[in-house]
Amino acid sequence: MNVYAISDLHLPGGDVKPMDVFGPHWADHFERIQADWRARVKPEDLVLLPGDTSWAMRLQDAMPDLLAIGSLPGRKVLLRGNHDFWWSSISRVRKALPQGLYALQNDALLFGRVLVYGARGWLCPGSAPLEEDDRRIYERELLRLELSLKDGERRLKGHAGPIWRVAMLHYPPFADKSLSTEVTALLSRYGVSDAVYGHLHGPGLSGAFSGELCGVRYHQVSCDGLGFRLFQLPEPA
Repeated sequence: MNVYAISDLHLPGGDVKPMDVFGPHWADHFERIQADWRARVKPEDLVLLPGDTSWAMRLQDAMPDLLAIGSLPGRKVLLRGNHDFWWSSISRVRKALPQGLYALQNDALLFGRVLVYGARGWLCPGSAPLEEDDRRIYERELLRLELSLKDGERRLKGHAGPIWRVAMLHYPPFADKSLSTEVTALLSRYGVSDAVYGHLHGPGLSGAFSGELCGVRYHQVSCDGLGFRLFQLPEPA
């Protein structure tokens, strides 16, 4: 089983919303993603989608986008991004998802030997400018991430053999001036092997960190930064 990731698809949500207003490189971006996806992903593979999937404001308007993703090969895991306003209660979202599409929130998912955790995250303290509300949201997201990590450990009870621990985040887990944050410390403490994150576009991608930090390999996977091709996570050593 291969594990892929791609973030920030920004599908139209039932409206005509051409993404090339953000630059000509966005023209027909989902068609290019789908072509690459169908060429590489097998039914048993896993594709991680860490947020900003659809511009829709309501779940019913996001359904064409979710069905389009659901029709693609592999098992797909969704995480909520800051623009996923269609994501209402997790029970409603999960009930609406087509077969083979999974939503992650406050819990973890185990696919064979691959354990997937995740939380949306928020701007980390040390990033500017931050308001008081930002700190409150950040702390809430930190709790949600730990809930997911703890649930993952519960799912491993009685499981034999090596486990590949992968975390999904929407926001970068780093501060502007430091790679070491409460988020990165938490991922290291739980023995996460790889973490994927999105959210960044354009100039923000130039300084995005991808590399190893305290035993965790971090991967920036916003689709425009990947040239609208899926990123394949390297197997842990």
